[in-house]
Amino acid sequence: MAQFVPAESVVNQVLDLALRIGEVQLSSGAGASDVTATIIAVANACGLEQCQVDVTFTSITACCHRGAEFAPVTSLRVVRSRGLDYTRLAAVEQLVRDITRRRTTATEAARRLDRIVNARHPYPRWVATAAWAGMAASVTVLLGGGPLVALAAAVITAVIDRIGRILNRHNLPFFFQQVLGGALATGGALAVVSTGWLGESPTLVVAAAITVLLSGLSVVGTVQDAITGYNVTAAGRAMEVALMTAGLIGGVVLALNMASELGLPRVPMAEALPPTALRLPLQTVAGAAAAGCFALASYATMRSMMVASAAGALGALGYGGLVLGGAGPIVASAVAAAGIGFCGGVMARRLGVTPLVVAVSGMTPLFPGLTTYRSLYELAVDGTSAGVVTLMTALGIALALGAGVVLGEYLAQPVRVSLGRLERRLGAIRLVGPTWQRLELETTASK
Repeated sequence: MAQFVPAESVVNQVLDLALRIGEVQLSSGAGASDVTATIIAVANACGLEQCQVDVTFTSITACCHRGAEFAPVTSLRVVRSRGLDYTRLAAVEQLVRDITRRRTTATEAARRLDRIVNARHPYPRWVATAAWAGMAASVTVLLGGGPLVALAAAVITAVIDRIGRILNRHNLPFFFQQVLGGALATGGALAVVSTGWLGESPTLVVAAAITVLLSGLSVVGTVQDAITGYNVTAAGRAMEVALMTAGLIGGVVLALNMASELGLPRVPMAEALPPTALRLPLQTVAGAAAAGCFALASYATMRSMMVASAAGALGALGYGGLVLGGAGPIVASAVAAAGIGFCGGVMARRLGVTPLVVAVSGMTPLFPGLTTYRSLYELAVDGTSAGVVTLMTALGIALALGAGVVLGEYLAQPVRVSLGRLERRLGAIRLVGPTWQRLELETTASK
């Protein structure tokens, strides 16, 4: 029997569809292993069984082998733009499920993908700006700030977001946007405090703004790629995270030095309120609000936003409880993030939500914004070497968050498979049960 060999035009059509789907996932921060698995699954569902995929930070390459007598077909797609639109990501994942379950053809799937990619954001841009502001206010409350501090953080973050959008339209590199964002966050907070209107230290305001600026970085994807062996992609992501963080650090240090040169009064560092059993419920609510606002700012669906809020509450509650129990910030961050990743991996798909949304949104309130600002203050203002140690602590917390989420997702995989098997067995029992009862009734009636 002759082996079926797909035509080159068919292979090109399927590979183009699969690579475009992978591009949406990679640009949204998904790990290289997830992107590779998705592309292979789509290609196999469309009849291409021998495909090899290579994912780097800026490109995706797929090759379809058609036997020894026919030349392989290779396709390449460059990932140029990166942005957060979790509604688009959820629609693409639903399309992938329809393709792998043979509910749609490749031609119809390509048309659906065109509509998904070209669709507008589900919310106006001012809603995203308000969500970023709400996230900053929630982080401020999480750290122990009062209403005025939360309001100041929200206003400054909203201004940073609007200015960033203007600079985006002029194609300013994101590194310089981070520099400007860090400078505006620090300078704005110092200016507000110098007027005497706030009456408190600007520390928590700057820490909240830094947390917002750090939240868009693909820390989870970077750690996942490094752990799963995609070293080239991990190196590219790590370079991007390091460069964006360096820009943020440069902006903060620039503002602190300018404030010193202008003779503004030196404001001492303020510490976050220590976690207590009485404050733990408030911290939990603030964590839920921060995670939900991040999901809303990333254009997630309302269902995803609710699940993200639950993940944020779980993370804040777990972190606060572990710190109360005597755990250090790095250990508490890792364990809390692992809980977020585990719950997200088990429940997300059952609730129709992308696991990436749950993982990233849930860990957002735990980003080390305050620790980062403290290290820069110690380096730029105090001039002590203790800032290096504090900066390493902030880096350790960030890595612990990423590694914890990835570990939780891996631990969730066998649990998810077991639950799926249990559901199929229970479904079979439900189908068999009524039939058996009906046969018994018919036998009794015949007698």
